[in-house]
Amino acid sequence: MSAEKRTAELLFARFFQPYYPKDVRFDLTKARTEDANPAGNATIVGQIEAIAETFAHLAPKALGAPDLVLDYSDASVHRLGAKLSREKRDAWLEPQAKGEPPFLVQFVTHGALYVGACVVKNHGGVWQVRRPLWESLVRLTSRAGTGDLSIFGWWLKALSDDEIDLPRLVDRYRTHVEVPTFDAEALPVIAPPDRRMPRLAKVRYDLLYKHLRAHLPELRDVGEDFPSAERFTELGFKWLDFVWLGGGRMLLLHGPTPEGVHLFWLDAKGFVKSAFYPADAFPAHVVETDGDKLRVIVSIQGQMQVHEMLWWGA
Repeated sequence: MSAEKRTAELLFARFFQPYYPKDVRFDLTKARTEDANPAGNATIVGQIEAIAETFAHLAPKALGAPDLVLDYSDASVHRLGAKLSREKRDAWLEPQAKGEPPFLVQFVTHGALYVGACVVKNHGGVWQVRRPLWESLVRLTSRAGTGDLSIFGWWLKALSDDEIDLPRLVDRYRTHVEVPTFDAEALPVIAPPDRRMPRLAKVRYDLLYKHLRAHLPELRDVGEDFPSAERFTELGFKWLDFVWLGGGRMLLLHGPTPEGVHLFWLDAKGFVKSAFYPADAFPAHVVETDGDKLRVIVSIQGQMQVHEMLWWGA
């Protein structure tokens, strides 16, 4: 018989829900929406901060990584997420003393408050206190708008069987915190945004290089992380188009391949990031800009889908 799949829902119901206060144990809507600090009591927020500080001191030893630095920086969340593993999760699910929750419960509930504290300290997030405290949200206002981040929910998903072998905690932090709060205006302008960048009709790595040299001599290099010549050939682009973003601070390369649409963001130093969207060969995809927003419109099995993001990418 195959082992039971440890979904986020199963982890929550079996290991966390039993330790919720009785009045919200089976009323999770109340636990996740009711303000547990309507008077703005600084002492309660201080409790959250104290738990986060304790986690920062004790987590490196628990993770078997005594040199791990948890200094509330964004980079510390990346370092923390990289240390999570299936082996550690499974070991932490083992029962402790009678009546005591598995160690995973303490680690995750405290870890959620640490990651939330990173958002508060680095990006002006504001605690939305809930009961129990680990259900607290962080309200973040950014160029993408205002939203409440459920950090505890991120942890549960990241520790599920579907995600435990992938850096999903880091991915969510990057997507929902770092990207929306990125100071894109600090990027240097590569070239005037009214400069015409013609379509590259025949796509080869060497032809792209010549095309950029001819039309964008300010860009010295596409960067070490840009796809290699071999990989570029494998992708099989039908053509490549170019779109200026952020007043000339970034150049977006985009084009169709047999599998879908690939996009590459370049800044003054070269390659920054890429994205891929499966798409039908017809109709052709469309790229639109609207203020801070970038939209990529593709057809999938005859249905139009819109992917919207900030212009500096998801």
